[in-house]
Amino acid sequence: MHRPKDTPRRSDAQRNRDRLLEVALAELTRCADAPLSAIAKKAGVGQGTFYRNFPNRESLVLEVYRHEVQQVSDAAAHLLATRPPDQALRAWMDRLAQYAMAKAGLVAALRKATTPHGTLAAVARGPLSAAVTLLLTANEEAGTIRPDITAEDFLLAIAGLWQLDPHADWQTRATRLLDLVMDGLRTGAPGR
Repeated sequence: MHRPKDTPRRSDAQRNRDRLLEVALAELTRCADAPLSAIAKKAGVGQGTFYRNFPNRESLVLEVYRHEVQQVSDAAAHLLATRPPDQALRAWMDRLAQYAMAKAGLVAALRKATTPHGTLAAVARGPLSAAVTLLLTANEEAGTIRPDITAEDFLLAIAGLWQLDPHADWQTRATRLLDLVMDGLRTGAPGR
């Protein structure tokens, strides 16, 4: 019996799904061809539970990607609740850089998924744009950044993150790049 998408999962079913995503991220990052049976076994679930959640490799890979994007996006609201807007924005940028480097390990698995071109970008666009808009709006209201920046502008400005080599000294280069972007956002801010 198929469960409608908006029906809440039982707590044990949600724990199983979360554990599958956690293990799948680690295993697919390590090896794009990680056997689905090994992922299920390491997650401590049976094959039936695995396939009830993810009927095929593509659905698993896409959900791992979607889950990671959502975690990064959700961090924006948490950071705004615990820090001043400009510090929240900069901390979120660091979180995005960490995500970009972790996702680099998933690239092979993502490429192997038989996903139409553009689907991965579509999965990320909505949640990331919403997070960026939330952060930019809070900063505009606080007068900490210039008021004419859109989410699209911001995402284009930080696109260099995806060019960094995750096996090199990416932290130093990401920090420098994001500091440059932050400096540019602050130029012309009414509160400066």
